Amino acid sequence: MVDLTQLNPRQREAAKYVDGPLLVLAGAGSGKTSVITRKIAYLIDACGIKPHHIAAVTFTNKAAREMKERVAALTGKGGARGLTVSTFHNLGLNIIRQELATAGYKAGFSILDQDDCRGIIRDVMQREHGDDGDMVELVQNTISNLKNDLITPADAIHQAQSQQEMLIAQTYSIYQRMLKAYNAVDFDDLIMVPTLLFRDFPDVLVRWQKKIRYLLVDEYQDTNTSQYEMVKLLVGHRTGLTVVGDDDQSIYAWRGARPENLSLLKQDFPTLKIVKLEQNYRSTGLILNAANRVIDNNPHEFQKRLWSDMGYGDPIRILKCR
Repeated sequence: MVDLTQLNPRQREAAKYVDGPLLVLAGAGSGKTSVITRKIAYLIDACGIKPHHIAAVTFTNKAAREMKERVAALTGKGGARGLTVSTFHNLGLNIIRQELATAGYKAGFSILDQDDCRGIIRDVMQREHGDDGDMVELVQNTISNLKNDLITPADAIHQAQSQQEMLIAQTYSIYQRMLKAYNAVDFDDLIMVPTLLFRDFPDVLVRWQKKIRYLLVDEYQDTNTSQYEMVKLLVGHRTGLTVVGDDDQSIYAWRGARPENLSLLKQDFPTLKIVKLEQNYRSTGLILNAANRVIDNNPHEFQKRLWSDMGYGDPIRILKCR
Protein backbone atom coordinates (compact mmCIF):
# COMPACT_ATOMS: atom_id res chain seq x y z
CA MET A 1 0.00 0.00 0.00
CA VAL A 2 1.30 3.45 -0.91
CA ASP A 3 2.67 5.42 2.05
CA LEU A 4 0.84 8.73 2.60
CA THR A 5 2.37 9.47 6.01
CA GLN A 6 4.92 11.83 4.48
CA LEU A 7 2.13 14.15 3.34
CA ASN A 8 0.73 16.94 5.49
CA PRO A 9 -3.01 16.79 6.40
CA ARG A 10 -4.20 18.87 3.42
CA GLN A 11 -1.99 16.96 0.98
CA ARG A 12 -3.23 13.66 2.39
CA GLU A 13 -6.85 14.80 2.06
CA ALA A 14 -6.28 15.62 -1.62
CA ALA A 15 -4.50 12.33 -2.31
CA LYS A 16 -7.25 10.20 -0.73
CA TYR A 17 -10.34 12.04 -2.01
CA VAL A 18 -11.99 9.97 -4.78
CA ASP A 19 -15.70 10.59 -4.14
CA GLY A 20 -16.08 13.39 -6.70
CA PRO A 21 -14.27 15.91 -8.89
CA LEU A 22 -11.47 17.68 -7.01
CA LEU A 23 -9.62 20.98 -7.46
CA VAL A 24 -6.31 21.08 -5.60
CA LEU A 25 -5.45 24.76 -5.25
CA ALA A 26 -1.70 24.43 -4.92
CA GLY A 27 0.36 27.47 -3.97
CA ALA A 28 3.96 27.77 -5.11
CA GLY A 29 6.30 25.30 -3.42
CA SER A 30 3.46 23.43 -1.72
CA GLY A 31 4.44 19.92 -2.83
CA LYS A 32 1.79 19.40 -5.52
CA THR A 33 3.87 16.87 -7.47
CA SER A 34 4.04 14.64 -4.39
CA VAL A 35 0.26 14.84 -4.11
CA ILE A 36 -0.32 13.94 -7.77
CA THR A 37 2.13 11.03 -7.83
CA ARG A 38 0.91 9.59 -4.54
CA LYS A 39 -2.70 10.02 -5.60
CA ILE A 40 -2.03 7.99 -8.75
CA ALA A 41 -0.38 5.29 -6.63
CA TYR A 42 -3.33 5.43 -4.21
CA LEU A 43 -5.81 5.00 -7.09
CA ILE A 44 -3.91 1.90 -8.22
CA ASP A 45 -3.13 0.34 -4.82
CA ALA A 46 -6.10 1.29 -2.64
CA CYS A 47 -8.92 1.93 -5.11
CA GLY A 48 -8.19 -0.94 -7.48
CA ILE A 49 -8.21 1.18 -10.65
CA LYS A 50 -6.07 -0.44 -13.32
CA PRO A 51 -3.16 1.76 -14.45
CA HIS A 52 -4.29 1.63 -18.10
CA HIS A 53 -7.55 3.33 -17.06
CA ILE A 54 -5.69 6.31 -15.51
CA ALA A 55 -4.30 9.29 -17.40
CA ALA A 56 -2.29 12.19 -15.98
CA VAL A 57 -1.72 15.22 -18.16
CA THR A 58 0.80 18.01 -17.77
CA PHE A 59 2.42 20.64 -20.00
CA THR A 60 5.99 19.47 -20.64
CA ASN A 61 7.52 16.16 -21.62
CA LYS A 62 10.08 16.59 -18.81
CA ALA A 63 7.36 16.95 -16.16
CA ALA A 64 5.47 13.95 -17.59
CA ARG A 65 8.62 11.80 -17.59
CA GLU A 66 9.50 12.71 -14.00
CA MET A 67 5.94 12.11 -12.82
CA LYS A 68 5.82 8.66 -14.39
CA GLU A 69 9.19 7.72 -12.86
CA ARG A 70 8.00 8.78 -9.39
CA VAL A 71 4.76 6.79 -9.70
CA ALA A 72 6.73 3.73 -10.83
CA ALA A 73 8.97 4.05 -7.76
CA LEU A 74 5.92 4.27 -5.48
CA THR A 75 4.02 1.32 -6.98
CA GLY A 76 6.95 -1.06 -7.34
CA LYS A 77 8.10 -3.11 -10.31
CA GLY A 78 5.39 -3.29 -12.99
CA GLY A 79 2.83 -1.59 -10.76
CA ALA A 80 2.33 1.34 -13.10
CA ARG A 81 2.45 -0.60 -16.38
CA GLY A 82 -0.07 0.84 -18.85
CA LEU A 83 -0.38 4.18 -17.03
CA THR A 84 -0.67 7.22 -19.34
CA VAL A 85 1.37 10.23 -18.22
CA SER A 86 1.80 12.69 -21.06
CA THR A 87 1.38 16.22 -22.32
CA PHE A 88 -1.99 17.32 -23.71
CA HIS A 89 -0.49 17.22 -27.20
CA ASN A 90 0.84 13.66 -26.87
CA LEU A 91 -2.54 12.51 -25.58
CA GLY A 92 -4.20 14.20 -28.56
CA LEU A 93 -1.71 12.60 -30.94
CA ASN A 94 -2.53 9.13 -29.61
CA ILE A 95 -6.26 9.80 -29.95
CA ILE A 96 -5.86 10.86 -33.61
CA ARG A 97 -3.70 7.81 -34.33
CA GLN A 98 -6.40 5.51 -32.98
CA GLU A 99 -9.28 7.35 -34.66
CA LEU A 100 -7.69 7.91 -38.08
CA ALA A 101 -10.70 7.09 -40.25
CA THR A 102 -13.15 9.21 -38.27
CA ALA A 103 -10.68 12.12 -38.11
CA GLY A 104 -10.14 11.94 -41.88
CA TYR A 105 -6.43 11.12 -41.92
CA LYS A 106 -4.35 8.25 -43.28
CA ALA A 107 -1.74 6.25 -41.39
CA GLY A 108 1.64 7.94 -41.12
CA PHE A 109 0.29 11.49 -41.07
CA SER A 110 2.84 14.25 -40.47
CA ILE A 111 3.06 16.87 -37.73
CA LEU A 112 4.30 20.10 -39.28
CA ASP A 113 6.41 22.55 -37.28
CA GLN A 114 5.84 26.30 -37.18
CA ASP A 115 8.22 27.05 -40.04
CA ASP A 116 6.50 24.56 -42.35
CA CYS A 117 3.09 25.96 -41.45
CA ARG A 118 4.29 29.53 -41.96
CA GLY A 119 5.51 28.58 -45.44
CA ILE A 120 2.10 27.16 -46.38
CA ILE A 121 0.33 30.28 -45.08
CA ARG A 122 2.77 32.53 -46.97
CA ASP A 123 2.11 30.62 -50.22
CA VAL A 124 -1.67 30.83 -49.73
CA MET A 125 -1.58 34.56 -49.04
CA GLN A 126 0.67 35.32 -52.00
CA ARG A 127 -1.48 33.27 -54.36
CA GLU A 128 -4.91 34.34 -53.10
CA HIS A 129 -4.33 37.90 -51.90
CA GLY A 130 -1.06 39.08 -53.42
CA ASP A 131 0.39 39.61 -49.95
CA ASP A 132 4.13 40.31 -49.78
CA GLY A 133 4.58 38.49 -46.48
CA ASP A 134 4.00 41.35 -44.03
CA MET A 135 0.90 39.73 -42.52
CA VAL A 136 2.04 36.12 -42.39
CA GLU A 137 3.00 36.12 -38.71
CA LEU A 138 -0.23 37.88 -37.69
CA VAL A 139 -2.31 35.42 -39.73
CA GLN A 140 -0.46 32.40 -38.29
CA ASN A 141 -0.95 33.60 -34.71
CA THR A 142 -4.62 34.37 -35.33
CA ILE A 143 -5.23 30.91 -36.85
CA SER A 144 -3.56 29.36 -33.80
CA ASN A 145 -5.83 31.36 -31.48
CA LEU A 146 -8.91 30.37 -33.49
CA LYS A 147 -7.98 26.70 -33.17
CA ASN A 148 -7.32 27.07 -29.44
CA ASP A 149 -10.85 28.50 -29.13
CA LEU A 150 -12.30 25.59 -31.21
CA ILE A 151 -13.37 27.92 -34.02
CA THR A 152 -13.45 26.07 -37.35
CA PRO A 153 -12.74 27.75 -40.71
CA ALA A 154 -16.49 27.86 -41.47
CA ASP A 155 -17.13 29.48 -38.08
CA ALA A 156 -14.36 32.02 -38.67
CA ILE A 157 -15.80 33.03 -42.07
CA HIS A 158 -19.28 33.34 -40.57
CA GLN A 159 -18.03 35.47 -37.66
CA ALA A 160 -15.72 37.79 -39.68
CA GLN A 161 -16.70 41.44 -39.20
CA SER A 162 -14.00 43.25 -41.14
CA GLN A 163 -12.07 42.87 -44.37
CA GLN A 164 -8.96 41.75 -42.47
CA GLU A 165 -10.89 39.17 -40.43
CA MET A 166 -12.40 37.79 -43.65
CA LEU A 167 -8.96 37.60 -45.29
CA ILE A 168 -7.62 35.65 -42.29
CA ALA A 169 -10.67 33.36 -42.19
CA GLN A 170 -10.38 32.57 -45.92
CA THR A 171 -6.65 31.90 -45.53
CA TYR A 172 -7.43 29.62 -42.56
CA SER A 173 -9.94 27.68 -44.67
CA ILE A 174 -7.50 27.09 -47.55
CA TYR A 175 -4.63 26.35 -45.15
CA GLN A 176 -6.68 23.68 -43.39
CA ARG A 177 -7.64 22.07 -46.71
CA MET A 178 -3.97 21.97 -47.71
CA LEU A 179 -2.99 20.32 -44.43
CA LYS A 180 -5.57 17.61 -45.11
CA ALA A 181 -4.26 17.20 -48.66
CA TYR A 182 -0.73 16.75 -47.26
CA ASN A 183 -2.12 14.25 -44.67
CA ALA A 184 -0.68 16.55 -42.03
CA VAL A 185 -1.64 18.37 -38.84
CA ASP A 186 -0.14 21.35 -37.05
CA PHE A 187 0.55 21.56 -33.31
CA ASP A 188 -2.84 23.12 -32.50
CA ASP A 189 -4.67 20.35 -34.39
CA LEU A 190 -3.35 17.85 -31.85
CA ILE A 191 -5.84 19.32 -29.36
CA MET A 192 -8.57 20.67 -31.65
CA VAL A 193 -9.07 17.51 -33.75
CA PRO A 194 -9.61 15.09 -30.80
CA THR A 195 -11.85 17.60 -29.02
CA LEU A 196 -14.06 18.02 -32.09
CA LEU A 197 -14.11 14.23 -32.50
CA PHE A 198 -15.40 13.89 -28.93
CA ARG A 199 -17.96 16.63 -29.51
CA ASP A 200 -19.25 15.40 -32.88
CA PHE A 201 -18.94 11.60 -32.62
CA PRO A 202 -20.55 10.15 -29.46
CA ASP A 203 -19.22 6.65 -30.17
CA VAL A 204 -15.63 7.97 -30.18
CA LEU A 205 -16.24 9.81 -26.90
CA VAL A 206 -17.76 6.75 -25.21
CA ARG A 207 -14.79 4.63 -26.34
CA TRP A 208 -12.30 7.03 -24.73
CA GLN A 209 -14.40 7.51 -21.60
CA LYS A 210 -14.26 3.74 -21.11
CA LYS A 211 -10.50 3.80 -21.63
CA ILE A 212 -9.75 6.79 -19.35
CA ARG A 213 -11.74 6.34 -16.14
CA TYR A 214 -9.71 8.68 -13.95
CA LEU A 215 -8.07 11.85 -15.24
CA LEU A 216 -5.55 14.07 -13.44
CA VAL A 217 -4.46 17.43 -14.87
CA ASP A 218 -1.49 19.47 -13.63
CA GLU A 219 -0.98 23.25 -14.08
CA TYR A 220 -4.68 23.69 -14.82
CA GLN A 221 -4.41 27.49 -14.88
CA ASP A 222 -2.45 27.14 -18.13
CA THR A 223 -5.19 25.30 -20.07
CA ASN A 224 -6.84 26.99 -23.05
CA THR A 225 -10.42 26.62 -24.29
CA SER A 226 -9.84 23.49 -26.39
CA GLN A 227 -7.89 21.74 -23.61
CA TYR A 228 -10.60 22.56 -21.08
CA GLU A 229 -13.28 21.23 -23.43
CA MET A 230 -11.28 18.04 -24.01
CA VAL A 231 -11.11 17.45 -20.25
CA LYS A 232 -14.80 18.23 -19.74
CA LEU A 233 -15.88 15.83 -22.51
CA LEU A 234 -13.57 13.03 -21.38
CA VAL A 235 -14.81 13.21 -17.79
CA GLY A 236 -18.48 13.72 -18.69
CA HIS A 237 -20.85 13.17 -15.77
CA ARG A 238 -18.45 10.90 -13.91
CA THR A 239 -16.48 11.77 -10.80
CA GLY A 240 -12.99 10.66 -11.82
CA LEU A 241 -11.22 14.02 -12.06
CA THR A 242 -8.48 15.76 -10.10
CA VAL A 243 -7.03 19.03 -11.35
CA VAL A 244 -4.15 20.89 -9.74
CA GLY A 245 -3.66 24.58 -10.34
CA ASP A 246 -3.26 28.08 -8.98
CA ASP A 247 -4.72 31.18 -10.63
CA ASP A 248 -1.94 33.26 -9.01
CA GLN A 249 0.65 31.37 -11.07
CA SER A 250 -0.94 31.89 -14.49
CA ILE A 251 1.56 33.57 -16.82
CA TYR A 252 0.57 32.16 -20.23
CA ALA A 253 -2.48 34.23 -21.23
CA TRP A 254 -0.41 35.51 -24.16
CA ARG A 255 -0.49 32.03 -25.70
CA GLY A 256 -4.16 31.31 -25.07
CA ALA A 257 -4.19 30.09 -21.43
CA ARG A 258 -7.38 30.93 -19.55
CA PRO A 259 -6.96 30.93 -15.76
CA GLU A 260 -10.74 31.46 -15.55
CA ASN A 261 -11.02 27.76 -16.47
CA LEU A 262 -10.48 27.16 -12.73
CA SER A 263 -13.70 29.11 -12.05
CA LEU A 264 -15.61 27.25 -14.78
CA LEU A 265 -14.94 23.98 -12.93
CA LYS A 266 -17.45 24.99 -10.25
CA GLN A 267 -20.14 25.52 -12.92
CA ASP A 268 -19.44 22.38 -14.95
CA PHE A 269 -18.86 20.11 -11.93
CA PRO A 270 -21.32 21.29 -9.23
CA THR A 271 -20.06 18.70 -6.70
CA LEU A 272 -16.48 19.98 -7.03
CA LYS A 273 -14.44 19.78 -3.82
CA ILE A 274 -11.62 22.29 -3.26
CA VAL A 275 -8.54 21.49 -1.19
CA LYS A 276 -6.02 24.30 -0.63
CA LEU A 277 -2.31 23.55 -0.25
CA GLU A 278 -0.99 26.62 1.55
CA GLN A 279 2.09 25.33 3.37
CA ASN A 280 5.19 26.34 1.43
CA TYR A 281 8.32 24.17 1.69
CA ARG A 282 10.60 26.42 -0.35
CA SER A 283 10.75 29.87 1.28
CA THR A 284 10.96 31.64 4.64
CA GLY A 285 8.11 33.55 6.26
CA LEU A 286 9.33 37.01 5.24
CA ILE A 287 9.58 36.06 1.57
CA LEU A 288 6.06 34.60 1.65
CA ASN A 289 4.64 37.66 3.42
CA ALA A 290 6.13 39.90 0.75
CA ALA A 291 4.85 37.64 -2.03
CA ASN A 292 1.37 37.51 -0.49
CA ARG A 293 1.26 41.33 -0.33
CA VAL A 294 2.17 41.59 -4.04
CA ILE A 295 -0.31 38.88 -5.06
CA ASP A 296 -3.10 40.59 -3.10
CA ASN A 297 -3.10 43.34 -5.74
CA ASN A 298 -4.02 40.89 -8.49
CA PRO A 299 -7.60 39.93 -9.35
CA HIS A 300 -8.07 36.28 -8.41
CA GLU A 301 -10.94 33.90 -7.88
CA PHE A 302 -9.62 31.92 -4.91
CA GLN A 303 -8.19 33.32 -1.68
CA LYS A 304 -5.25 31.59 -0.01
CA ARG A 305 -2.34 32.53 2.28
CA LEU A 306 0.98 30.78 1.82
CA TRP A 307 2.84 30.07 5.06
CA SER A 308 6.05 28.34 6.09
CA ASP A 309 7.57 26.79 9.20
CA MET A 310 11.10 27.56 7.98
CA GLY A 311 11.44 30.62 10.25
CA TYR A 312 11.23 34.35 9.56
CA GLY A 313 14.29 34.52 7.31
CA ASP A 314 16.79 37.23 6.39
CA PRO A 315 15.56 40.77 5.67
CA ILE A 316 14.73 41.52 2.05
CA ARG A 317 17.32 43.72 0.33
CA ILE A 318 16.13 46.17 -2.30
CA LEU A 319 18.67 46.89 -5.04
CA LYS A 320 18.03 50.03 -7.09
CA CYS A 321 19.33 49.76 -10.64
CA ARG A 322 19.54 52.47 -13.26
